[in-house]
Amino acid sequence: MAGALATAALILAPPLRAADPQPYAVTFEPTGDKALDKLAAATSTLATLRTKAPVGPFALILRARADEARLLSVLESEGFYDGTVVIKIDGHDLDDPDLPALLTKYSAAVAVPVTVTLTRGPLFHLRNVTLKGDVPAAARAALNLKPGDPALAAEVVAAGVRLESALLDEGYAFAKVAPPDAYEIPAAHALDVTYKVTTGPRVDIGAVSIAGLKSVHEGFVRRELDVTPGEQFSPTRLDSARQDLAGLGVFSSVRVVPGTALDSQGRLPVTFAVTEAPPRTVSLTAGFATDTGGTFGASWTHHNFFGNGENLTLSAAVTGLGGSASDGLGYNVGAVYTLPAFLQRDQSLSFNVGALKENLEAYDRTALLAGTTLTRKLSKYLSGSVGATIIGEQVEQEGTTRNYGLFQIPLTLKYDTTNSLFDPTKGVRATAAVTPTESFVGNGATFTILQLNGSTYIDLSGGGRSVVALRGLVGSVQGATTFELPPDQRFYGGGSATIRGYKYQSVGPQFKDGNPVGGTAIDAGTVEFRQRFGKSFGAAVFADAGQVSASSAPFNGPLRVGAGAGLRYYTPIGPIRVDVAVPLIKQQNSDALEVYIGIGQAF
Repeated sequence: MAGALATAALILAPPLRAADPQPYAVTFEPTGDKALDKLAAATSTLATLRTKAPVGPFALILRARADEARLLSVLESEGFYDGTVVIKIDGHDLDDPDLPALLTKYSAAVAVPVTVTLTRGPLFHLRNVTLKGDVPAAARAALNLKPGDPALAAEVVAAGVRLESALLDEGYAFAKVAPPDAYEIPAAHALDVTYKVTTGPRVDIGAVSIAGLKSVHEGFVRRELDVTPGEQFSPTRLDSARQDLAGLGVFSSVRVVPGTALDSQGRLPVTFAVTEAPPRTVSLTAGFATDTGGTFGASWTHHNFFGNGENLTLSAAVTGLGGSASDGLGYNVGAVYTLPAFLQRDQSLSFNVGALKENLEAYDRTALLAGTTLTRKLSKYLSGSVGATIIGEQVEQEGTTRNYGLFQIPLTLKYDTTNSLFDPTKGVRATAAVTPTESFVGNGATFTILQLNGSTYIDLSGGGRSVVALRGLVGSVQGATTFELPPDQRFYGGGSATIRGYKYQSVGPQFKDGNPVGGTAIDAGTVEFRQRFGKSFGAAVFADAGQVSASSAPFNGPLRVGAGAGLRYYTPIGPIRVDVAVPLIKQQNSDALEVYIGIGQAF
């Protein structure tokens, strides 16, 4: 009766003096469970819509009524099935017939107090967990739900989803697990849960079709498609094959569409529905640092040159636009042609040619390069490559100009479990490289460059908003001393890739005039903390340290340490980064500070 009177009051009460919208303030009484309090506040429309969708006084009562049911569901989802929710407006129950008239007396300048009280009651536990249907033992294990567990609604629902996924992956393509039936036993503070399971037949994959091809050849796609008729049906396997096709770079989307009925052999046909991406793309790159100056470049890529996913990229960049470590403009032009699925899937062969000019404080260099690289994916996270490169170059350092001809065989092993190219928040990246080199023009030195670098990312928040990033590098040249090496083949420290705060290439041995000599060994490390704010902004603080020496053994030479901070603006393609760093240990030919601007995190 009281509820009916309150509803009637909403209709009959005169709104003449009512503020519309009526501001209000919400207070949640603590339950003793911080996680539950946070969930309740995030679920409540009184809290989430208070400023986004203001309401009048009578609509406020209706919003509070809706929150009572909503918050009761929150309690039940956490296993508190005997819990209660009480919401009061200005100390009055929502069913109070005098409440509508009371609210008309508030002005728009006064916020109405609203209090929300959740009483948890006893935590319910599962008593019986029953499966109705013929379920294989292995799939039963995926349920991972047993008597005595807290009766959390989300976990009870998720268990059914896990069970259905396990059945599908065991080949039961038509398996269905109905939403669970739950029965409360209030006296025992318990819940009985029953899952009704329809398994259906266990099937293999039938004919595999590819739909949507236009300019991409079907034979190429089938070579890359690691799914064959006759193997057991598995959504996980099919999705892995889908990701392989999506990674070819020629499709904008790839979908797996299982058939709705078995074929004459009792197998299930599967179709991969693809949408081809535009075959040509143009990209622009830009960056600026106070040491290396500005860089501006453009590239044109054809992703399907002859219909088999062949990739041709032509690029050109202008470098050295200002900068304290640059002595003038430079350029870098090149072409790369890649053959995917070379001889076998997960293997590619690329050819590259290029020309570059660098005018740096350390040296001036003009070079022509050509090479080829065979790359093979060894596992989901591991890949290896072997190459052959010829370099013809002219290098001037400290007034002396020399010509060099180099033949290199770079061997590389890469491991990558990170979740993003430009903004990783978890995982590990590591690269080990060995590059035997023969000088056939110049001083005739034979040497080997050894380099190991890696980074890891620790997500402190669980959502990628607070991340600790660590980076390390060690390198050594074996078989030649510093001045037996071409200047561009030596190690240099300083700059965004090694020790921020120091001018590019300035860390390490120096000539009497302060210009860099370079060395035969390097080590460097970075600790960086990244924090996002709101939707689009973030910041970072970091410290870098390292050393370069002529000893061919890392961890020798004067240690240099830089530190700094930066801002981030997050875009769909990656964060725009602005970092400022200073050297903590002063050295000759060092700037007071360095500024770095680019797209993507520093590493």
